[in-house]
Amino acid sequence: MEKNTILWADDEMELLKPHILFLNNKGYDVITAVSGDEALDIVKENRGIDAVLLDENMPGLSGLETLTKIKQLRADLPVIMITKSEEEHIMDDAIGGKIADYLIKPVNPNQIILSLKKTLDNKRLVSEKTNTEYRKEFGQIGMTLSDNLKWSEWVDVFKKIVYWELEMDKAQDKGMLDVLKMQKADANTQFFKFVEKNYVNWLNGKDANPPTMSHTLLKNKFIPELDKSESIFLIVIDNLRYDQWKIIQPVIQDYYKVENEELYISILPTATQYARNALFSGLMPSEMEKRHPDWWLNDEDEGGKNMHEEDFLQAQLKRLGKDVKLSYNKVTNYAGGKKLAESINNLMQNKLNVIVYNFVDMLSHARTEMEVIRELADDEPAYRSITMSWFEHSPLLDMIKQLAAKKVKIVITTDHGTVHVKEPTKVLGDKNVNTNLRYKQGKALDYNAKEVFEVKNPSDAFLPKLHPSSRFIFAKEDRFFAYPNNFNHYVNYYRNTFQHGGISLEEMIIPYITLSPR
Repeated sequence: MEKNTILWADDEMELLKPHILFLNNKGYDVITAVSGDEALDIVKENRGIDAVLLDENMPGLSGLETLTKIKQLRADLPVIMITKSEEEHIMDDAIGGKIADYLIKPVNPNQIILSLKKTLDNKRLVSEKTNTEYRKEFGQIGMTLSDNLKWSEWVDVFKKIVYWELEMDKAQDKGMLDVLKMQKADANTQFFKFVEKNYVNWLNGKDANPPTMSHTLLKNKFIPELDKSESIFLIVIDNLRYDQWKIIQPVIQDYYKVENEELYISILPTATQYARNALFSGLMPSEMEKRHPDWWLNDEDEGGKNMHEEDFLQAQLKRLGKDVKLSYNKVTNYAGGKKLAESINNLMQNKLNVIVYNFVDMLSHARTEMEVIRELADDEPAYRSITMSWFEHSPLLDMIKQLAAKKVKIVITTDHGTVHVKEPTKVLGDKNVNTNLRYKQGKALDYNAKEVFEVKNPSDAFLPKLHPSSRFIFAKEDRFFAYPNNFNHYVNYYRNTFQHGGISLEEMIIPYITLSPR
């Protein structure tokens, strides 16, 4: 292993020679300084220093003053503060100065080694531990996937896969990440078969215990919360995957406790006009078309497909006997979010406030259409990272902080997820076939039946039947539909983009989170 170079600054360096010898024997090179000024000169001249051991109580420039100046020179350089004092304000100042660790004098050599290992070898140790633990679970997940899994077992498998994805993000071991990607691909293959076998049965009452789905979510999960709450906010973040929820969860937990984390299943197509309208209406698409023909628009119809969400919600609440005062707000840009955040006080008079936040969906589409976003979010970890960056600086977080201060309960959910597509599936259709890359519906579709989930009779899946010969097909795993005309250009443009509408773990198994203010 490559030797680490340590700068140790202490005005009593003569007394520390045994400690330095001990560090040398453990493979560390130690450079010494007897003052803060000398330490700063060494940091300026030597870019090879890996960490600093810094005495807090030195004559001249104090340890805390030296710490500040070191961070100005090299913000990335880890500093371990050594102090005689346990006074709280000194600890607060040191921690606020972004020290890596601190030790109380007298220190013994083993304490120093432990601190250095924690500071310098943290990534390597985390990576090794992560790889070891994943290797243990790899076989268990593989054996589970070979079983005939129930819905609840699929939820457990997906949670484990997402957990390991996030752990691998920290470990940054490409070899193990590739193994995990292969296991996730295998899981998506098996999940497709599971959905193909069970989906129509869930909808037609042929399964005694179907999962909660888009059209049953509010009735099954949200209405009981509404009944027992004085005031509640339902925040629907469009296109929020489970892994993206896990990324923003720690930020939210500064203000809210997670009372309940559940996963439910999006209806097909996993596209906004179908899944989100189903969520608000409590109805499947063909039922919406029949009951509310003025509000429902099919793929072939002109106009916005999600213009009547509030109407659908009001109608569902009325059917369920819930006469509540509510507001409905849809945020599609930063200015709209900021304006809504500034008017939170005006919403407190309502029992129910619904906020639809469209950022993640816009990110998904921008990832396809804008070269700069393609570069910023070129893989799954980057896609998660850019979601986190957005959330930390978004008006939505400002709203959540305000609601926490007012002790208001919130529920965060979504309508569908999105999948990173890689492989094309050829499809032919006439000019009326819809443009979505993960599902197609029409009367003249030509495709390989083995590469899709086909619904020959849309009524079986409670989908609109626009023509006597209409059918729906859904892309599986990480596939996307491409036309033979200009095939290579089309494939190169859409490969490695994030899409939704089809069947995958990421699109269909999505979060429903109940949060209580701290």
